[in-house]
Amino acid sequence: MTKAISSDEALEIAKKWLLNDPDEITRSETQNLISESGDEIIRRFGGSLLFGTAGIRGPRGAGPMRMNRLMVRVVASAIAKKLLEDTQNDEVPLVVVGYDARHQSQVFAEDSVRVLATHGIKCLILPEPLPTPVLAYTLLSQRAKAGIMVTASHNPAEDSGYKVYWEDGAQITTPIDTQIAEKIDYINPPLDTDLAELDDPLITKGGSGLVEKYVDFACSCVSSDTQREISIVYTPLHGVGKETFVQVFEKVGFEDLAIVAAQADPDPDFPTVSFPNPEEEGTLDLAIELADTENADLVIANDPDADRLAVVINHGKEWRHLNGNEIGVLLAEHLLNRGQEADRLVVTTVVSSRLLSKLADFHKVKYAETLTGFKWIVRPGLEDATSRFIFGYEEALGFAIDDSVRDKDGITAALLFAELAARLKSEGKTAINLLEDLWKRHGVHKTSLVTQRFTAETDISSDLMSPLRNSLPKQIAGCNIVESFDLMTPVKEFPATDAIVFILEKGRVVIRPSGTEPMVKIYVEAIESVINDDIESAERSAERMIENLLDGVRSLFPIERDK
Repeated sequence: MTKAISSDEALEIAKKWLLNDPDEITRSETQNLISESGDEIIRRFGGSLLFGTAGIRGPRGAGPMRMNRLMVRVVASAIAKKLLEDTQNDEVPLVVVGYDARHQSQVFAEDSVRVLATHGIKCLILPEPLPTPVLAYTLLSQRAKAGIMVTASHNPAEDSGYKVYWEDGAQITTPIDTQIAEKIDYINPPLDTDLAELDDPLITKGGSGLVEKYVDFACSCVSSDTQREISIVYTPLHGVGKETFVQVFEKVGFEDLAIVAAQADPDPDFPTVSFPNPEEEGTLDLAIELADTENADLVIANDPDADRLAVVINHGKEWRHLNGNEIGVLLAEHLLNRGQEADRLVVTTVVSSRLLSKLADFHKVKYAETLTGFKWIVRPGLEDATSRFIFGYEEALGFAIDDSVRDKDGITAALLFAELAARLKSEGKTAINLLEDLWKRHGVHKTSLVTQRFTAETDISSDLMSPLRNSLPKQIAGCNIVESFDLMTPVKEFPATDAIVFILEKGRVVIRPSGTEPMVKIYVEAIESVINDDIESAERSAERMIENLLDGVRSLFPIERDK
């Protein structure tokens, strides 16, 4: 939010929005809010949405604190001003715009290009609802100055979102996000009559060739002579992934592919799931049911904009869900076995497993850790000309292969995982066997994420984080803390962020508050050596340590938790 304003000021802003809003539904909503003159007018018109970890996201509705057509136009206008400020000579910048299949995504994208063209900026809008990685790839391949993806990824159905990329192909970070935010003038929104029409010469609608270029790139991520004999069940979770996914998999020769029919086509209401996030319990039940019927080897799921990947393995006649850390290290090992070059770089986040660092040491390649979010994960490769980014991941099911897509890409990651699974099947193994081999080599690495909510009156910063910072513990659950990092004080070249990292003798704990709600996320990792190939004992020991650490972290919070 911006600075606090009075209800009278919010009311005046609401009246301007009512005059300029092109959408009948949100106009009516604003009119009702003006008539009621209650506290909601400040909540809706007392500030504007701001850029977070993955762009701007929020529920659809009236006002600059919601996603709507006028808010999109305000943000697009700010982006245009920033681009023109950075443009030299007579150059006309190009912006590529894509969108998913959520309610109003297409009209949000069309409003964006109309605003940009009004400012004299060339626009290329993708031909239909497409995966986010197609937008990210097209931005670089077209040498555009910026990219916009209208998507709320795996958020609930009532949300919409807006991701912004810059000419380096990555999502915007400081100072660009701040400079754009400073130009967001929600108090004086643009008039509908001032906007360019969609047939303006500066606006071009892309053709199928753009998707074909991405498909060719994705196919190049796997070797032409590797195994393809594996049975796969796929679900796009009512999102936009199916057509591109099928093109890619069929083109490289994965023919035994079944798709969950009830979730195959885009549906912005996500009728078969309560929450379209493949991490959520029960979201992949329909896919596993089909996999049982098909006697499949592998279940692959993308989230609705196909930038995340979830995997379930048929191992010993049981279905084993892999978490993001497990998928990440398996993909990394598969990629690192392909060559010997020392300039290769792998990247993960400070809340992800430390196993990737051990793989990097073993294969003698470069390794980096960043803050959460792919806008940070791709940075080490961009900032170090001596490094060649080949893989990055975060525990929340995000994976990047190569640097032709400088964001997470659930389709190329799925293809690479299928290649790995097919090779292992030809050897009579599954990915679980490979994971256990990695554990034997480097120790069992178990991870857990717990979200701890507090009462609404809790001020997380003053009630929890400040006391913790002022008296950092020396132990958690009896485990010695080797080193602590307070990320509010920039360390390891990270920009300041509200989180504390505790390095343990056999693990790591990260405490990270939400920026918008009274809750914290607790990331825990436990590491146990495997003795005499007894993986089960090491797993049980690591799992006990996880539970003890979680209890120990909760004991650090001297405030009432929400029931």
